Amino acid sequence: MAHVISDECISCGACADTCPVNAIAPGDSKYVVDADACIDCGACEDGCPVGAIKAAD
Repeated sequence: MAHVISDECISCGACADTCPVNAIAPGDSKYVVDADACIDCGACEDGCPVGAIKAAD
């Protein structure tokens, strides 16, 4: 199950820097997770300064 980035994202890029498989990229208004590439390690969740990343339901 991939992680998802909420609208609380401030587009700082910290999550992309922590992703070991480069599954996170800038989107139109926030960063987005490529669900097919995400290995669900949680590194992005730990690296987000505003808590905008959670495991998908």
